Amino acid sequence: MDFGIAGVAAITVIAYVIGMLIKATGLNSKWIPVICAFTGGALGVAGMFLMPEFPVSDPISAVAVGIVSGLAATGVDQAVKQIKGGGSNG
Repeated sequence: MDFGIAGVAAITVIAYVIGMLIKATGLNSKWIPVICAFTGGALGVAGMFLMPEFPVSDPISAVAVGIVSGLAATGVDQAVKQIKGGGSNG
């Protein structure tokens, strides 16, 4: 069974939770995307080594997939805010 895409989605979920934990600490929110990106990159490399079905097999691609997945977590957070807030900025 191929769980490659599930591994990428798991990176997004883990990065999202870490971002929420960082937000709860009161750290300036401008750092959350950076922290999520670094977390995602590290998890991407870990996934490459620990999951045989991970969709990439080289470290640079693993870091890139992880970073994109980590940044997707911040996008999910912003989408939730827009939906809750009615989606209007002005």
